[in-house]
Amino acid sequence: MVGGIRRQPVGDYQQFIGLEHEAASIAIWHVDVVAGLLQTEAYARHIIGSYSRVEPVPPGMIGRLVRVRMRRQQVLNREGLQLSVVLDESVLRRRIGNDLVMYEQLQRLAREADRPNLTLRILPLDAQHTVFGESFVIFGFGADSEAMLQDVVSTEHMRSGFILEGERETYLHSIAYQMLAEAALDPAASRTLILETAESHWSGARRRLRTDFRVSA
Repeated sequence: MVGGIRRQPVGDYQQFIGLEHEAASIAIWHVDVVAGLLQTEAYARHIIGSYSRVEPVPPGMIGRLVRVRMRRQQVLNREGLQLSVVLDESVLRRRIGNDLVMYEQLQRLAREADRPNLTLRILPLDAQHTVFGESFVIFGFGADSEAMLQDVVSTEHMRSGFILEGERETYLHSIAYQMLAEAALDPAASRTLILETAESHWSGARRRLRTDFRVSA
């Protein structure tokens, strides 16, 4: 039971995936890369493939992990789920793969921002805020007396995988998330910034493809 968890490793993240399927709400803060639930397949493949530079990963396992990540995204369509995401602006500018991978990833973010159950905000680089540190995910299970699980926060560590924190840490991370959300752009301005960054930083490959097509035609 999650209520009894203090701090434990979830290396294969099976329990993490279970929480995604059970939670009534999910709040995500990512400071380094796009959250897994919103990644394109190409972006995810580059992220997961980079693990092998730190610790050897069999090629077949990379493909399996990518497929698992793509299947996890089905939770976005789950009735009743409310998803709130805050991404640092640096995520939009940090190269993962080539220009086309980044362009398509940012276009995907803009499309997902239109979901009625998703609130996506970008924390601009020039925002004044006092919250720093690692990415984290807060799983909410409702405050009513019938909720069998209590809210829990998951943090990610390179050496120990996903860590589920205790009640006090979950409370502190909830406060931190609220501060980040308040410092971030509103959803409409965030979507505009995503699209502007896609065009200003990552549209080169797309323009080259159009040029090559016209030349070959």
